[in-house]
Amino acid sequence: MTTPPTIPLTGTPVPTPVPTTDPAGSILPTAPSVGDLATKVAEPVCATDPGSWCERFYRWTDNDFLAQSADTIVSHAFTITLIVLLALLTRFLLHRAIHRLIEGATSSRVSSLISRRTRPQLGESAALPVTPRRAQRARTIGSVLRSASSFIVGAVAVVMILAEFGVALGPILASAGIVGIALGFGAQNLVRDFLSGMFMLLEDQYGVGDIVDLGSANGTVEAVGLRITTVRDGNGTVWYVRNGEILRVGNKSQGYAVAVADLLLAHNADIAQAAEIATRVAAEAVADTDVAEHVIEEPEVVGIEKVGPEGVTFRVTARTAPGQQFGVQRALITALTEAFDRAGLPRPLAFPTAPAPPTTK
Repeated sequence: MTTPPTIPLTGTPVPTPVPTTDPAGSILPTAPSVGDLATKVAEPVCATDPGSWCERFYRWTDNDFLAQSADTIVSHAFTITLIVLLALLTRFLLHRAIHRLIEGATSSRVSSLISRRTRPQLGESAALPVTPRRAQRARTIGSVLRSASSFIVGAVAVVMILAEFGVALGPILASAGIVGIALGFGAQNLVRDFLSGMFMLLEDQYGVGDIVDLGSANGTVEAVGLRITTVRDGNGTVWYVRNGEILRVGNKSQGYAVAVADLLLAHNADIAQAAEIATRVAAEAVADTDVAEHVIEEPEVVGIEKVGPEGVTFRVTARTAPGQQFGVQRALITALTEAFDRAGLPRPLAFPTAPAPPTTK
């Protein structure tokens, strides 16, 4: 009897390792990672072109927009450079013209010309132009004009450069218009204040040091801005008035001022005698060295200004330099009061009393 062949007991067969070399014997490349694949997908197509400007810009800046615009930047470099140079030159010329205009407005030549033109209307006070005030107004206007010119020139240059890059300007301009409308509705008061301030400066309605009546505030102007005017009243309170809220301006310091001296006399006072005394005393008062330098013309005796239940108002006026009317007014009132009292002119009673009722027997 034949014995069957013995079959050896073995475990699970071990797979043969895959060789890491190709038949030619070279090493196979490793598989790319997920990050490398993302980078390859994110980079522009032109960045894979060796030696191109796109590839160079992407290697230098790692920016997709600059890399894709590299050819445009290089090809339009001359045009863009010319636009920038022209913008800078235009800005320089505008600023120079504004500077020369401002300097000319504050020169002595222009001051003398203004004085000759305004002397018939303002009298001899026009021969003394207020140079610091005009210089301050001119500097403020010049600063606004320079800022506006720089903004306009810069905006035009940016739009022209974007057009060279092929950027669609329609949506940008439409968005700017919408933003402008929104700002116009949201900042109406601010825009009105700035516009009012500009016209006030251009028209020279008032300046620093002027005594003004703005309706809501009266006093001396301490600062004039494009949005706010600062006024200090007689009690020392500082008022900040928005230029857009100023509807009327009463300036007591432009050209000349008038010192008004009103005195009360009794109804039975001799008005002719009072006028004679006032003419002599007013001339002596303004001849004083402390007052004469502020008086432009000889005092004028107006006479009776009004008649009221308390008495007769007697008025004397004198034309003075701007802002000096109050000192001259006090000097006239003091001198006239003393002269009338010495002459015995009757004055009204401060508190008239009613006659006593008749007594009954």
